[in-house]
Amino acid sequence: MPRPREFDPDTVLDQAMRRFWERGYRATSIEDLVKATGVKPGSIYSAFPGGKRALFVKSLERYSKLVVPQKLGELDAPGASVAEVRGYFDGLVRDLLGPEGRQGCLLVNTAIEKAAEDDEAAAVVRGHLARLERCMTHALENAVRRREVRAALDPAGSAKLLVATCQGLMVVGKANPDEAVLRAIVDNAFLALA
Repeated sequence: MPRPREFDPDTVLDQAMRRFWERGYRATSIEDLVKATGVKPGSIYSAFPGGKRALFVKSLERYSKLVVPQKLGELDAPGASVAEVRGYFDGLVRDLLGPEGRQGCLLVNTAIEKAAEDDEAAAVVRGHLARLERCMTHALENAVRRREVRAALDPAGSAKLLVATCQGLMVVGKANPDEAVLRAIVDNAFLALA
């Protein structure tokens, strides 16, 4: 008869997610995960068949479920418009100026480090990007209806550009967390909406 688990899988996922977020996939060893979670290697492999990689993918999914909604904030609301898109970007800049923000976004970091070689990780990243694009498209459609932006604006095309801009912003912010540089990127992105 198997022994019952002596740990909460969600707590382990939270701790593993934070470790992967801090260090990335390659720089995080099983020993690091054991230290972060307090769970023995055999128990990790038993709870997450596939070991480190399986735990990583589950961590990405958890990040997408728990952290991303906080970051999206009002951008995900039905009435979102230009102010909420701008608020999302301003939140990114604020985050990038703080020590924890320098870690960046786990999904963006994964896109850079692992998505080209791991289809499952890439699928989670694509899901995040699609969600962000949907939110921005909806907000820009509202903005066109409310005449907050030029009438000829293509909400879907502009949303794609803004998604690419925010991903680039997070990469630049990790290497050069200079507020003037980050604000200039955001300001110029919004000029295209006027």
